[in-house]
Amino acid sequence: MFSLKDHTALVTGGTRGIGQAVAIALAEAGADVILVQRNAKDEETATAIRKLGRRVTVVAADLSSPAEVKRIVPELLDEGREIRILVNCAGIQRRYPCEEFPDEDFNEVIQVNLNSVFTLCRDIGAHMLTLEPSPVTGRKGSIINFASLLTFQGGLTVPAYAASKGAVGQLTKSFANEWTSKGITVNAIAPGYIETEMNTALLNDKQRLASISARIPAGRWGTPEDFKGTAVYLASKASAYVSGHVLVVDGGWMGR
Repeated sequence: MFSLKDHTALVTGGTRGIGQAVAIALAEAGADVILVQRNAKDEETATAIRKLGRRVTVVAADLSSPAEVKRIVPELLDEGREIRILVNCAGIQRRYPCEEFPDEDFNEVIQVNLNSVFTLCRDIGAHMLTLEPSPVTGRKGSIINFASLLTFQGGLTVPAYAASKGAVGQLTKSFANEWTSKGITVNAIAPGYIETEMNTALLNDKQRLASISARIPAGRWGTPEDFKGTAVYLASKASAYVSGHVLVVDGGWMGR
């Protein structure tokens, strides 16, 4: 039910944090992995995947550049790659009071967190539509986008991030409406408060850290490893009837 044997997954944001854990989890389930990362010299995730006996390819691309994003999929398809899984996990954060938020930072967040997700979903999805259903998963492909608690909430000092993640939720549903009947499931994962580099500012703010932690029913912040099973589930046969869904992984935060 959870096998991804001999499938190929394209993962963005896989050099650290949640994306790294997810890329390794897909490899543990039997997938080969294409890592799209800005720094091609960062070999930590690639090395971990190779140790699992899976094939790994590193593609250097800056997701803040629309031109670089647009070239990713055509170049891979020219090489004859068959991609069955797409995980859009890359994301950036910028924090300013709303009345001071710079246009440049807003636009950069939207490009990385939303526009690149749209382009890769569109291009990989078009490729998946040409494939025959996999005997392993029973479908042509699986797309997993990373949303956020701010898909549902507004947050503080993060209007660009909230806008981008709210849109990712709607983008996910839009693609799912058109592609699920054609053999491609499209879902999103919405992390809660996770101990990663992106949340350094919150982790260093003792007052906000205490208030956030007090609300989490699980009694702890999440870790990247908490997303390994979730990602494999959404990529595998086990989630065959799940599409257009935003799966919250937050230790119970949204239930409070």
